[in-house]
Amino acid sequence: MRIITLNEETKQDILKTLLKRTPSSYPKQEEQVKTILDRVREEGDKALFSYTKNFDGAEITADNIRVTGQEIADAYRQIEEENPNLLGVMKRALFNIRDFHKKQLQKSWFEDRPDGSILGQRVTALERVGVYVPGGKAVYPSSVLMNIVPAKVAGVKEIVMTTPPDASGQICATTLVAADLAGADVIYKVGGAQAIGALAFGTESVPKVDKIVGPGNIYVALAKKAVFGHVSIDSVAGPSEILVLADDSADARYVAADLLSQAEHDEMASAILVTTSARLAEDVSCEIDGFLSQLSRREIMEKSLDNYGYILVASSMEDAYDAVNDIASEHLEIVTANPWESMTKIRHAGAIFLGSYSSEPLGDYFAGPNHVLPTNGTARFFSPLGVDAFLKKTSVISYSREALQEAHRDIIAFAESEGLTAHANSIRVRFDDES
Repeated sequence: MRIITLNEETKQDILKTLLKRTPSSYPKQEEQVKTILDRVREEGDKALFSYTKNFDGAEITADNIRVTGQEIADAYRQIEEENPNLLGVMKRALFNIRDFHKKQLQKSWFEDRPDGSILGQRVTALERVGVYVPGGKAVYPSSVLMNIVPAKVAGVKEIVMTTPPDASGQICATTLVAADLAGADVIYKVGGAQAIGALAFGTESVPKVDKIVGPGNIYVALAKKAVFGHVSIDSVAGPSEILVLADDSADARYVAADLLSQAEHDEMASAILVTTSARLAEDVSCEIDGFLSQLSRREIMEKSLDNYGYILVASSMEDAYDAVNDIASEHLEIVTANPWESMTKIRHAGAIFLGSYSSEPLGDYFAGPNHVLPTNGTARFFSPLGVDAFLKKTSVISYSREALQEAHRDIIAFAESEGLTAHANSIRVRFDDES
């Protein structure tokens, strides 16, 4: 793994390289996605079934697009036969995820003032949410839990899940079981940009939703970007990324293993170590070489590290902190002598893991905080997926005549200063008897 001296020039070069992974860098795919979305919007199910046949090889119709209770029951039996421990693991993870997200719930509030005015905020859940679950190269039941549970905790009335079928029209058993455990109300066998179009616009079989969440490939990401405004979305996610901030107290073997935990996602994933220790940099590079010879997804990891893997050696912790904040990584591990103190220097990160025994996969699978996180530097202004993403807030205003009377001249003056005479008149007519 390449080792680079950290300075302003090398940092800027890396930031430019990382930005090339954003969904905005795919104009050809953007055109293809637009064609798919337009056709789904115009033709509904006809386009949906045609694309599913073309891309997934499955014969899906209005009669079999919806997953049945029998299919879910069969999925439970399959897991119990093939991996009897997995169901218990998923249930324990589900408990931790639900417990964490319950603490995020917000309540409506109202303030009754002495002058007779009442101000407040009403918090209500979205009515219908679409959860996209990818298929293809890998299956991620953990993402199923992470996307559905906060919506369920928020009180969303209907959770609609879509996921691509295999050529026989079947859905992976672990995906179905995770969805059932988490509380999906209905599951449809459709994936790709066409699924996003169906959720955004509605078809004869798939209902239109209010918000779409969930990860996917570049076509799914671009489709979510394109339908934003017709519906809400969680984010336009980029490839996975990890940044480890470490000093000479860190264990090189642990750090190397953690960097590879993200590099194995795909060739576009980013893995970066920022350290003040030249010795640790060399040791981590050697440990990575050793792990690569043992792990199954070697080719993917090697391409990821060749393209977006860096070990940056900083001259001071202050320079290291600046680099960490500028990169604003999705996952940040802090492995320093005092990680809690180091954390106080960090302003931008999707999720922070403190200490040698808080490795990134702990957050991916089990701890409870959501693993749907901002990528591509958007941790500077975005937050992890949570209950708040499935809630909306409505302002409540109630004034008595006495309360409005106290303020009415100020409101009229303000409105007239903007040339909005009808605004001013709306207030003035209520006090005509005083003129």
